[in-house]
Order: sequence, then structure tokens, then C-alpha cells
Amino acid sequence: MGGVNAAGRTSGHHAYRRTILEALPETAQTQTLVALAALMRLVTRSADGGWESAEGEALDASQIVARYREHILAHTLIRRIEDDAFGAAGIPGNRELAMTFAEPVRFTTSRRQLPQPLPAGWEVREIDRHTVEVAVPAGALQALLPERRQAAVRAAGQLPLGFAPDTFYRSVHHPRGLSMAIFGVSDCLGQSGLDWERVRGQLDPDAIAVYAGNSIGQLDDAGWGGMLKSFVTGSRTTSKQMPLGYGQMPADFLNAYVLGSVGATGAIQGACATFLYNLRLGVEDIRQGRRRMVMVGTSDAPVTPEIIEGFRAMSALADDQSLMALDALELLTDADYQRACRPFARNCGFTIAEASQFVLLMDDSLALETGAQILGAVPEVHVNADGWKRSISAPGIGNYITLGKSVALARSILGDDSVRQRTYLHAHGTSTPKNRTTESHIFDQVARANGIENWPVAAIKAFIGHSQGSAAGDQIASALGTFAHGYIPGIPTLDAVADDVFAERLRFFREPLAFEADASFINAKGFGGNNATGLLLSPAVTERLLVKRHGQRAVDAWRGRREQALAASEQYREAADSGRFEVIYRFGEGVLEGPELEVGAEAIHIPGYAQPVSLKADNPFGSLE
Repeated sequence: MGGVNAAGRTSGHHAYRRTILEALPETAQTQTLVALAALMRLVTRSADGGWESAEGEALDASQIVARYREHILAHTLIRRIEDDAFGAAGIPGNRELAMTFAEPVRFTTSRRQLPQPLPAGWEVREIDRHTVEVAVPAGALQALLPERRQAAVRAAGQLPLGFAPDTFYRSVHHPRGLSMAIFGVSDCLGQSGLDWERVRGQLDPDAIAVYAGNSIGQLDDAGWGGMLKSFVTGSRTTSKQMPLGYGQMPADFLNAYVLGSVGATGAIQGACATFLYNLRLGVEDIRQGRRRMVMVGTSDAPVTPEIIEGFRAMSALADDQSLMALDALELLTDADYQRACRPFARNCGFTIAEASQFVLLMDDSLALETGAQILGAVPEVHVNADGWKRSISAPGIGNYITLGKSVALARSILGDDSVRQRTYLHAHGTSTPKNRTTESHIFDQVARANGIENWPVAAIKAFIGHSQGSAAGDQIASALGTFAHGYIPGIPTLDAVADDVFAERLRFFREPLAFEADASFINAKGFGGNNATGLLLSPAVTERLLVKRHGQRAVDAWRGRREQALAASEQYREAADSGRFEVIYRFGEGVLEGPELEVGAEAIHIPGYAQPVSLKADNPFGSLE
């Protein structure tokens, strides 16, 4: 696994550890905070292997924690948006102005700024090569005047302050979401401890797939956002904005510049369930034997004025006025913004966020053969629509089916006692009034049907906000942390469970909960009726299943082979904890266009790929010969 969100880096469970920080032993707290300090560029490694501040002062780990702890806590997770446009400066925009002149008006301007064609009645006189005088007759005139609008929404889950993913490779006008994707998949490969080229060399190139995208596309200025507003802002559309804006572009970038994959590719969009939709593609490919290894992920960067305004207009976001009304406040402080997201409590809307999350899937035989680390297993992802609806954005019935199917599968694999005592829910938990009622009712009904009486509920959007299509990736990364460290993150903004929450059979808690989990249910409820639930099994359960399927000897041999991956993974962790990231970006390397291939009837040989692509047909339709 790899990636980054408002809590920090995914690998090494660092982002997860930020959400249970106070429950960690002091040494683990120190390690987490120092790694965040390095990520945020507050400190760097010195030539002698120690630490030094931005001012060049030598520091040890304890001094870093003492000096920067409060700064780190204040500038990670949900907080006041750290962009001048969302502060006193205001968001740049234009206001339409209708004017009426009783007398003709004259003004000078640059020749380049003249509108084309000229409005009727305008007279232009050249002053010099660059400047003209314009005479406008009396009458009506419409214009757009620049202005600064005060932001109505000022809270978001932003990447840690000081961390810029585009600084680690030669990014040339890349949208933020794509830079985050490059970082996320590089973090995933580093954490794996595997030699990607060696593993890839063992496989038919067509046995590898990449399913990665996002729910919105790249809508910042370097993508479709800049392109769509170029005319009204008077700016020029670039040659990169159109292609880089597509929602499947994270997969395209990974194939072309990171993995060199020629296997299956694509992305499926499902609003807030997008990560699980793509995970389902990977799981199905492996279960059907079509692929042996699949990189799955999403990367969403929606913290822009336009996207925020779109959600605010839907009354979906926790805007400043609603937050003040919720707590009867006249002014919001930084602490109030940090509490903006309140799943299953009295709340007023979700908090938008950015994140990039990736997981590497393998079939069980390949995982054993390569000595891969096994962080967990995904036997199935269930997806169902809502059917007839009054409003396209309103919740519906599909999530009852997805969670019900997932629990039934878990009972079949784990047994009733495990499901009732050692599983927990990773709620979508957006912090909207509708969600707290509808999602808790789903949980309540499925719990009643399965004899579950005290089902723990995690809702990590309270920490990191709602990263749209990447939300379920955030949840999976957190669940993998729970399997490794034994704590379910609490809901710190849950002062009291709201009266309309169906809480009788659910267990809500503010502080991290010590819990030995066999499995977690990763739940997503998306706009338009995009419901998905994934069953995520713990590594301990996964290893027990592997013993049953492959035998104890095969699993023991895997543990021996795994040592090499663990050692390489630890080397990566040490470098990443120091802020040294070897982000993979291979622009223009190994480019092939077709004539270099050896094309046969049974296989295609590709230079640079150890194994050929098999063309053997899988024909279930019968033959006419």
C-alpha cells in the first residue's frame, strides 16, 4: 500500500498512526512525529546522519518533537484551508456590471486587450504600436470587473503543510491529482519491498493490470478547471489541459511513466465509491484468472474554489455559517475548523479533502512465490445501485444489499462468532444529517439480521475529511493499520451520538479502541446511488486461509522468502521517514511504437519484457470447425 492524505504518508502506517497518536507508545509517537516533520520539510537529514532545522540548527528526535509537535498537529488533518484565497484575500472572480453613459467615454488600453470583434459604435485611434484610444458612444455597456469573494467554506482535509508531491520528480505543469498519484504508487512500490522489474519479468505482461482513476477528474488550473474557464478569464488554453483532465489519467500516468505496463488498464467512476469500484475490477480479474497482479488506486485533488462552491450550492458541505449555527458561535477559530466533520453526531455537512491511495493486489500463489508482504486480503467487493429515486443525490436502498452480501460472505469464511465478535465497520460517515441516519439504519438492520449486538464503528473522515473517490482507499489504509497495531481510530468530534442515529447495536467511541479484528467492512455510499462494500480480511486470517489452501510447508517457505522484501521495505521506511523519497517517473524511457515487436500467431515478443504476451485464446463459445 502507498499514498498520502491529510494525516500523512500511507506506507509504514504513518497516516493511520497520526489518527491514533495518543494511544501509541512514546517511542512510536516520536517516530511518527519526526517522520511528519521531515515530510513537511520542517527538518532534514544532515550530512552526519543527524537532523537539522531549516535554519541549520542540529536537533535530535526529542528536540524535534518538543519544538514542532504543536505545529504538526495544527497543520495536518482537517483544518482551516491554508490558501490565501480562502482567507482575508478572498477568492478571485468577476462580477457582471451593467453601465449606462449619458456622455461618450474615452479610454486608452493595450491593442492586445481589445475585444474581437469590436462592439458596435466603438471607435479606435492608434496612439503607438501597442496602445490605442477607444471612444465609446453614450448608452449601455456591460463589463466584467475583477473582485475578491470571501469564501463561504474554509475547512478541508489538506495534505500536510509543506509537503508538495510535484517537487520529487520532473513534473511539468501536472495537475495536483496526477502528482499525488505518482507519489502514491511510488510509495506503494517502495513499501512492498519488491523488485518491480524482477517480479514483472516472471509474468506474461498481459497478466498485470492497472485500474486507477478518480471521481471528478483533474479540475485544478493545470487540468480541465483551467481549460473550462480560460475564455472567461482571458487566459490561454494549453496543450496539456485537455488530455491531463481525464478521470482515467492516473492509470495512464502509471502505465507510461512508472510501471511500463502493457496489460489491462482503465478506471471506473462511482462517485464516493470509486476506489472500491476499481478494487472490484482487480479482484474479479484475479479471481477469474485473467490477471495475477493488479495495481489499484485513486487520486483526488478537489480542494479548489470551484469544486467547493459546487458542493456548497448543493448544501452538502459544512460551510462557515452552518458551523457557527451548529455551535451558536459568532466567530470560528482554528479549533472549530478542526472539528468541522462530525460523523453520527449533530452535524451540518461533509468536509472536502484530497488524497491518493494505492494497493497492490496479487493472487495467492504469486504472493507466496515472490515472498510478498501480505497486509490483508480482499475476497470480494459488492456493488449495488439504489433503484428508483426522488433525487439523484439522495441515499437509497443499494447499500443494504452490498453490506448484507459482504456480511454473508464473511460468515461463510470466518463463521458466526468471528463476525459477531471480531469484525468492525469502516463507515462512509460523511457528517451529513442524511448520512448519519441512513447509514446507521443500514448498519442496524444488518446487525439485527446477523445477531450482532455491539458492532464497533470507525468514521475516519472525522480526521481527514472526504476525499471523494479516494475515500474508501483512506478507509482501507486505516483498516490495514488497525490489523497491524490493534486499535480502531475513534471519532474525536463525537460529543454525543445524534438522536436520529440507530445506535442500539452499534458501538461508537471517541478514543482509539483496542480491538483484535479478523475483518473490516469498508463501506461507501456515493452520489447517484453508487454503493459498495468491500470485505477486508486481516493478515492473520489470510495466512490461516493460505495454510488450508497451500499447506503449512508452502507458507513456511513463503515466510523465508519474505525476509528479503521485509528488509527492503524497512530500508524504504527509514529513507521515507527522513523525507527522502525516490519517486519513480520515467519519462521517455523504453518507448516502443510497434515496429520493434515480434508478432507471431501464438505470442508477441516485446523488447525489454522478459516474457512474451501469450495470444492463446480463451474460447468458451465452441468452434465451427
